[in-house]
Amino acid sequence: MALWDRLKESAQTMQAQLEARKNELKGGAFRDASMAMCALVAAADGTVDPAERRRVAYLIEHNEVLKNFPADELHSRFESWLDKLADDFDLGKVSALQEVAKARRKPVEARAVVQIGIVIGGADGHFDLIERAVIREACHTLDLPPHEFDL
Repeated sequence: MALWDRLKESAQTMQAQLEARKNELKGGAFRDASMAMCALVAAADGTVDPAERRRVAYLIEHNEVLKNFPADELHSRFESWLDKLADDFDLGKVSALQEVAKARRKPVEARAVVQIGIVIGGADGHFDLIERAVIREACHTLDLPPHEFDL
């Protein structure tokens, strides 16, 4: 199976798992951690291009799980994280990972945050090494084994 096919299949599987848990993913820790994760993945290479912003905006508008929250609130949180990462990437990354860590208390939310990151990372058909590395860091922050997510 080609890499693109595996990536596409993995993202679809992650999305199906998220949708199956939709009713369990309504907490503020999940909301905030998922937007921090989206920003981390979008800015993983140190820059955020308009296409990455559009990918996250699309996810916010169309992802069934994220529809548990007002879209404008999610956009605001995502943009706020991007601003922090743009101002000082290293400090912003530490802060974003601290936000992600708050989802650790609920294993379903913790896994969902990682899955959201994977969906964002693979949305353009190219899940690059630096995006994977950021998601692996988040896994460690959440006390989740990265191999559980094929990272």
